[in-house]
Amino acid sequence: MTEPVPAAHTFETAMTELEAIVRQMETGGLPLEQALDHYRRGTALLRQCQDKLNAAERQVEILEGDSLVPLEADSIDPDSVTRI
Repeated sequence: MTEPVPAAHTFETAMTELEAIVRQMETGGLPLEQALDHYRRGTALLRQCQDKLNAAERQVEILEGDSLVPLEADSIDPDSVTRI
């Protein structure tokens, strides 16, 4: 049986592990029990990543307040965009 996701797992660490699990499962060569364990672990990691993204989104909404407005592609002036 797989271990629960540690609370200290960072988003990036959880995503890296989740991606590795997906790659292993896509090969189709895992025995049934191992595939189920991987599936359980993957769903726990996915939930953790979603929770972290939702928390980050809430923080951004709080920081931005009411200044967030929908952005339409037609309204973007390509010359005014700063390129990194």
